[in-house]
This record gives sequence, structure tokens and C-alpha cells, in this order.
Amino acid sequence: MTDEQRGAGAGRGAMEGAQEARGRAGEVSGGTGSAEGVREAEARAWEALVATARRTVTDGLVVGTSGNVSVRVGDTVLVTPSGVPYDRLTPDDLTAVDLDGRQVRGTLVPTSELPMHLTVYRHTDARAVVHTHAVHATAVSLLVPELPLVHYMAAALGGPVRVAPYATYGTEELAENMRRALADRTGCLLQNHGTITYGATLDQAYDRTAQLEWMCRLWLTAASVPGRTPHLLTEEQLTRTAEKLRGYGQPG
Repeated sequence: MTDEQRGAGAGRGAMEGAQEARGRAGEVSGGTGSAEGVREAEARAWEALVATARRTVTDGLVVGTSGNVSVRVGDTVLVTPSGVPYDRLTPDDLTAVDLDGRQVRGTLVPTSELPMHLTVYRHTDARAVVHTHAVHATAVSLLVPELPLVHYMAAALGGPVRVAPYATYGTEELAENMRRALADRTGCLLQNHGTITYGATLDQAYDRTAQLEWMCRLWLTAASVPGRTPHLLTEEQLTRTAEKLRGYGQPG
């Protein structure tokens, strides 16, 4: 993975244990020692995951129980459960699987999109994954095989954002289509479905989702003007931005 893929947007460094969820969700690493320490890390990760899931609803990126969020703590993946409204989730609802998909925490059934989440963790250095049904991004997935380069922040996702071909939700076919679309990227569109992004933290994964939805809205808005064709950036211009983004943000 390149520096710009990991460091752009709101990513602010590698995992540092657990961050508090204060209106925004953080991320936790899995580097705890004792069983008690592991459970504490998972509890904090679950709190942050629930805060992020609720934020997807508040920000209009999903409706009802659509979309899902996951976070990795060591070799355990905490995920939103299937069909449970996010505002009803409590600490007792913690749901987790191992990297093979076997449930290791909780009694609620994990999200139906578990194959996508696990595929991301198996093939990337992701620590968090956010999947939404964002309106503008989904609309773009109906129209083009790749989001046109309307803004330089595409560099924060590793380059032009691809559209993964349609497959039934929750299937290995969809997970494989997504994997190919994510090659050298930290986000992609899912045809007739939505978005998926990942990052080193829940904050970073979420912010990449929000950035992707904003770029899709920008392209749809510009492309809708009669008689005008949106100006697009070149690959060279995007590469220069990617280099500049390596030093973006506060040092340390």
C-alpha cells in the first residue's frame, strides 16, 4: 500500500489502542496481552463501531438497517449484526467473527455482507471497513464503469474509483468483484448497490466513504448541466496530488 492510500483524508496515524467515540468513531489495535485486556479493547472497539454505524444513518448514507461496519481487533473482526437498527445496539450486542468467518463473540447473526468485509481484511492491511448505500454514489454506479476524475481527492482513495460489477448481495461473487475493483484502491463503488471503503481507522474508512459520496454528487451535478461537459483531471495531475498528500495534515 502506498503512503497516500493510508495517509490521506482523516487518517491520523496507525492504531494507538482505542480512541473514544465522541460523535466520531475511532479505531483500536489488537495488540493487547491478557484476556481481560483483549475484552476491554473489543468493548471499546464495539462502542466506536456502533457510533460509526449510527453516523451513517445520521449523515444519510444508509436507510434503516442497510449498510454495515466492521473493525478488526487482532485476528477478530467485530461487525454490525444483520437486520438490527443501529440505535438499538447495546454493549451486550457485541458480534464478532474470526478471519474464517466463524462466530466467536455474541449470539446475533453477523451482517449478511460478511464475505465482503472478510475479503478486505484478508487481502489488505485494513483495520476498519464501511459499507453504505449512499444515494449519489449508487447512482454513479448505474452509469459508468469508473467515477470520472472530477476532483483531486480521488488520490485519497488511491486513484480513479472503479465500479465492481453487480452480483447478489452477501455472495462470494460480490466479494470477488469488489476485491478486483479495490486493487490498489481503498474504496470502490458496487454496481446497483452502494460503496465500500476501508482504512487504518474507523475515522479514516468513514471519511473515505463521505469523500467518495461527495465526489459522486459533484460529478452528477456537473454532468447534469445541459450543453456542458465537465472538465476532468489527468492521471498526471492526480499523481502530483497523491505525492502532495503524503505530507498532508499535522506531523507526528
